[in-house]
Amino acid sequence: MAHEEDDGRTGGARRRPLRERHVEETVEVAVPVRTAYNQWTQFKTFPRFSAVVRDVEQVRPTVTAWTIGYGPVRHRFSVEIVEQDPDAYLAWRGLEQRPTHEGEVEFRPTESGGTAITVRMFLRPHGAVKVLTRFPRVTELAARLVRGELVGFKDFIEGLGQEGGAWRGTIRNGRVQHDTPEPPRSRVAQWPVG
Repeated sequence: MAHEEDDGRTGGARRRPLRERHVEETVEVAVPVRTAYNQWTQFKTFPRFSAVVRDVEQVRPTVTAWTIGYGPVRHRFSVEIVEQDPDAYLAWRGLEQRPTHEGEVEFRPTESGGTAITVRMFLRPHGAVKVLTRFPRVTELAARLVRGELVGFKDFIEGLGQEGGAWRGTIRNGRVQHDTPEPPRSRVAQWPVG
């Protein structure tokens, strides 16, 4: 999962190579980067603005289970956050036996004081869906869907004007990075005091 490094101050791209079948969409929102990023990390709120996300469950700090669908059709899958830099970048991958996608979202300040949010997704279809993705219209449909979800997020966060929560942790290679190292755990049982 190599990607270009950027400290957020130079304005350089922070892209992972996503190869041929990828979708890339950008939307500008009229809130500061910190507000947009903080709200984005509140995955459980996605059903409030999404046309396809029905439920999100936090399984572990780096793993979420998503239920998506239209009408009565539902699909549930798990996603692992593999990289996360507060106010800048988040990358994920599907955890299904045959991963169907991986992606990233990038947050950049705009000259107007808002935020440009770019989502890139690499689709890895299997079976009959793999044949369908050879047609440009299928990729265009996926791009329109991502664009619609971004516009939904834009309307949601601009309507709120502030984030409804935040998770500000850093993740590297699927592991949460702690600011200070955890003390070693004692092998001696902890006895109640008092």
